[in-house]
Amino acid sequence: MIRGTTVPHAGNITMSESQGPDDLSAAPSLLVKALRQFTTLMQDEIALARAELSRSLSKAGVGLALIGAAAILALVSLNVLASALVAYLAASGIGLGTAALIVGGALLLAALILAFVGKSRLGADALLPSRTAKNLQTDFDTLKEATNG
Repeated sequence: MIRGTTVPHAGNITMSESQGPDDLSAAPSLLVKALRQFTTLMQDEIALARAELSRSLSKAGVGLALIGAAAILALVSLNVLASALVAYLAASGIGLGTAALIVGGALLLAALILAFVGKSRLGADALLPSRTAKNLQTDFDTLKEATNG
């Protein structure tokens, strides 16, 4: 480290002009300061992660409630439409039981396709605290640079 310089992102740990690189009398106090600042930094990063997770979970909760309401309305409308389709097929000469099987099978196939597509689009990436991970990587890179430099 160059005399009189401050390590970036490490607060106010400095080496005064009177302290040489071989002067070890200040090492314990510098170590204590560094540990305190590291502890504070980790606490701040944990607080940021909690805030991001809380915000993500509240967004997910509102989204799930809206999806639930839409699903209930869709089930009611599909029931009405399926009944109408069964009645139409029965009126066109197909037996009532056969018409119900055709409509039920087609709806089940559509439901399975939608379920698999929906499952493939759900991922944990949307809920990860990306800013916290980026900040932690920057902090660790800065610490590594400060200890190697």
